[in-house]
Amino acid sequence: MKRRRRQQSSRTRRLGATVAAVAVIGAGGWFAGTRMQSPADAAASQRAPKAGPVTVPVEQRTLTATVVAQGSLEYGSPRGITLAGAVGSSQEGDEEDGAAQRVTKAPSAGSRLKEGDVFMQVSGRPVLVLRGSVPMYRTLGPGSSGDDVKQLQKALNRLGFSTGGVTGTYGQGTASAVGRWYRSKGYTAQEPTSADRQRLGDLETAVSDAQVALLTARGDAEEAPGGGTPRKDSEKVRNLHIKSAEKQLELANSALSAFKAGYGTKVPAGEIVFLPRLPVRVDKAKVRAGDTPDGEAATVTSSDVVVEAVVPGSDAASLREGMTVQVTTADGKEAEGVLSEIGGSGTTPEDTGTGPDAEPGGESGSGEPETTTTSGDGTSEPVTLKVTIAKPGPLAENTGGAATVTIEVGESDGKVLAIPIAAVQTSAGGQARVQVERDGRVRRIDVVLGISADGLVEVKPDGGALKKGELVVVGQ
Repeated sequence: MKRRRRQQSSRTRRLGATVAAVAVIGAGGWFAGTRMQSPADAAASQRAPKAGPVTVPVEQRTLTATVVAQGSLEYGSPRGITLAGAVGSSQEGDEEDGAAQRVTKAPSAGSRLKEGDVFMQVSGRPVLVLRGSVPMYRTLGPGSSGDDVKQLQKALNRLGFSTGGVTGTYGQGTASAVGRWYRSKGYTAQEPTSADRQRLGDLETAVSDAQVALLTARGDAEEAPGGGTPRKDSEKVRNLHIKSAEKQLELANSALSAFKAGYGTKVPAGEIVFLPRLPVRVDKAKVRAGDTPDGEAATVTSSDVVVEAVVPGSDAASLREGMTVQVTTADGKEAEGVLSEIGGSGTTPEDTGTGPDAEPGGESGSGEPETTTTSGDGTSEPVTLKVTIAKPGPLAENTGGAATVTIEVGESDGKVLAIPIAAVQTSAGGQARVQVERDGRVRRIDVVLGISADGLVEVKPDGGALKKGELVVVGQ
């Protein structure tokens, strides 16, 4: 019995193994059948799919065109200051003659100078700043006349020290105003020196001596020798003496009058610095206390911060002076500026007038600047821009660093249809066109182009419908 059971179990195992083998062989055959291809099928599978157009949808959005450039932040209108002459008097005979002039108070870097302020001190005397386009080049005093005197008179009147008129001639009214101005700053104006006073005394004595000589000559003519009637030869001699005495008196009076015309309160050449625009900022002091004031004493700038940048000529063609500019530093600080120069053609404060009567802020009278230059091969050359930031705020701390300037040059009229610039084609006749894919077919539609920005351009269908979301061809 047991033997029969063992035989049946063995037959069952052999049958299961046979069935499993058949199943494996069948599965292998099915797999091989699904992977087998005819030569034609294999060749067809290696061919690239049929090419179709590359399309993008039409957008509807607001476009803002901008010009972006990189530049550096600096203070504007740098200018070196050199004294025009001696501070105080060093005339021959002065009690301080021969003493070297020394800086007793140096300019203060970073300080702000407004009209009438003391810039520095030399030998205890002030050097003051006034607004004016004519540089100081001589000592101004009684009898001086010219544009520089008129400029001084205007400045004194602005400061509240009336000169009695702007005549261009330095008279007693101007001298009095100068004296009051100096006293208001804690100094004494340059009065006549000891040499001046000595010279005045000598001239007055010469006049007195000439008057005595004339009186003596006339008295002698009235008396004859020995009390009698004067002889004719003696009379001629006496008349010559009288004429000579009269001539000497005339010369003495003339010399005295000429000296008195320039005698009085003066402004030495080194005690005023005229600058075209105030206030200014002292950027760098170039002398220290104890130095002789030779050469440049300091460099001053305007209080404006400027950015100089370069853009392609094609971008510059869309810019105009006076445009608003957004300036951003590398650390994210922002300020608003104005495009003040394009290609070096802008009007600087120093160019706003042609003489002492011109006030800063006047019109330059120049025409609209040429902003684009073209080289011989027809390519547009780079153009320099200058952006002025009148209120730099936190940007003032970043001078010397880099900044990005962004100039908005145009904006679309609300939301418009926009497509990539690459989707625009131009016919031989100059007509702009786009290709639109509809129902599996591609149609050409004439368009009118508008503003472009960020790689997109505004399109207006010219006789054909174009809607948001439709697909335009940008490539094949």
